[in-house]
Amino acid sequence: MKYRVTFMERTDKAGNPSETPKNYLEIELNEGVVRDKTFVERDEPLAMHSSETLEEDDDFLSVGSEVWEYDIAGGREKEFLEAVKNSQMVMECVAVEGE
Repeated sequence: MKYRVTFMERTDKAGNPSETPKNYLEIELNEGVVRDKTFVERDEPLAMHSSETLEEDDDFLSVGSEVWEYDIAGGREKEFLEAVKNSQMVMECVAVEGE
């Protein structure tokens, strides 16, 4: 089973990530749950204007997102979904249809 996971990504004033959101999930996972993972995309914070930095009033909008696809070992989906919940950094987690 594959899941597409969207992480909340906090950024600095220049819109650069200030942490690695997927690490919050990885520390919750037992060995062997994830068979493979693939980076999909990263979205900049909504507050990024035409300038290179966030404006002072936009600091609260300094959250972007990072999307990864996880291939989960058979029978370990429940463990994965529990780790997603416990990470507190996941905005969305959806099952991806088989290919």
